[in-house]
Amino acid sequence: MAFLKLDLHDIFNDSKSIERELNRVLDEAHEKKIGCIEIIPGKGSGQLKKRVIRFFEQPAIKRRYHRLEKDSKNFGRVFVHLKF
Repeated sequence: MAFLKLDLHDIFNDSKSIERELNRVLDEAHEKKIGCIEIIPGKGSGQLKKRVIRFFEQPAIKRRYHRLEKDSKNFGRVFVHLKF
């Protein structure tokens, strides 16, 4: 399965950039009909991962994907499975 990868390590402290990148990768996945996005917020304190999950829980965003999966083997990784 093809997927896109977004590593948030470089912009972890820039709120606007984080949201912009999450929107960008979601748009790109839809345009290219890619079924999965791998987002790497990193392990850290878990705040960035919570922020990513809150972003995807917004009603307007939630309609754009099928399922959000927290990697059980790697705490610092989230998968977003899209629907078309």
